[in-house]
Amino acid sequence: MKKIFLTFLVFTVSLFPQIKKLTLKESIELGLKNSKDLKISLSKTIGADAKVTETTSQLLPQLKFNAGYSRLSDIPPFEVKLPVSPTPIRISDVILNNYTLRLSVQQPLFTGFRLSSIRSAAKLTSEATGLEYVKEINETAFKIQQAFWQYYKAAQQLQYVNENLIQTEKHLTDTKNFLDNGLVTQNDVLKFEVQYSNIKLMQIDAQNNLDIARMAFNQALGLSLDSKTEIETEEIANVVGNDNIEFLIQEAKNNRNELKALKNRVDASDYNISAANAGWFPSVYLSGNFYYNRPNQRIMPTKDEFIDTWDVGIALSWDLWNWGYTSAQASQAEQLKIQTETSLAQLNDAVEIEVYQNYLTYIRANEKINVSKTSLEQSKENYRTMKEKYNAQLATSTDLIDAEAAVLQAETNYNTSLVDFQIAKVRLDKSIGRRIY
Repeated sequence: MKKIFLTFLVFTVSLFPQIKKLTLKESIELGLKNSKDLKISLSKTIGADAKVTETTSQLLPQLKFNAGYSRLSDIPPFEVKLPVSPTPIRISDVILNNYTLRLSVQQPLFTGFRLSSIRSAAKLTSEATGLEYVKEINETAFKIQQAFWQYYKAAQQLQYVNENLIQTEKHLTDTKNFLDNGLVTQNDVLKFEVQYSNIKLMQIDAQNNLDIARMAFNQALGLSLDSKTEIETEEIANVVGNDNIEFLIQEAKNNRNELKALKNRVDASDYNISAANAGWFPSVYLSGNFYYNRPNQRIMPTKDEFIDTWDVGIALSWDLWNWGYTSAQASQAEQLKIQTETSLAQLNDAVEIEVYQNYLTYIRANEKINVSKTSLEQSKENYRTMKEKYNAQLATSTDLIDAEAAVLQAETNYNTSLVDFQIAKVRLDKSIGRRIY
């Protein structure tokens, strides 16, 4: 397929900056790699995955180690005086240095389904965050493609203006020669000079639009705004599919990642309600401790040496009355579910409208290509005829100027329709949920 190379070079006085030559595919790859929005979205997915790990860990045995040391003030030893003995009997010596070492383990046996519900909700939320990340990739790819094609349109427009300026300059020269031979009037020369000045103004605007489009393109790719870029693209083909609008809407509802993500969040809200209702149930834990203390308080009389002991037990905790705390939490969770379900319904409606609008825009953009292409062909033929007549002095300078202006306008319309069609096609694919990168 024929390729159109668009090279936008800017020279400085002291150096020739390095030019980045990019195809559409390369632009998307570079833009996705440098996107700050995607880095934020990816960070959210990593955080959501970490939340799953956190909630899972709460279901597993918790092993803890504690150690301590304390220095006690000096007190008299514990002694007992007996009537039969004049010397007090010492029960235990004073131990001023205390060392405590404890290894404990705790396993939740039943928490009113709170921990399992929190873990299930975290898993669904993590999946939703991952789907939103994929959706963000598509959104970023669309912004890159939109900037790419706007850059292309601005470059093409400048090219058309430059070509028209060269043609007008040539006609001005020819008209001056006609004037020298007495074939035209000074007024004809003035008309071409005015037209030449008008096109010079158009050239300034076109160059400014190109600079702005290039900066927007560079920003979309994560490059510095003043980067000297060059884009390369194949000739745009306007091939329209025969998809039915109802089929496209259904495809969008099946494919759109934000819909899938919101459905996951609705499911997660059910588990959040279950977790909130866990306060109505008791919590049961199995625990065990291993002590290695000096002195060990369980050993009587106390001895200034390390001695190990242990214990195992089951603990039950139940909030019998908490002034409506549990019911308030459950009510909040239920209302959040209602909000999420309503948001899902709103999003479904928005998707239908979005797909329908983008489909109509896509069809109309294709129709504009056909109309503007015909108009361009007609204007070029009219210009060719007027040029021949003018050279033979069978047409006026005004006729030729009007023909030139018509060609430039037709080229602009055709270029705009091609770019609008390409953007409309990508926007439709994005709204359907198709991958565009």
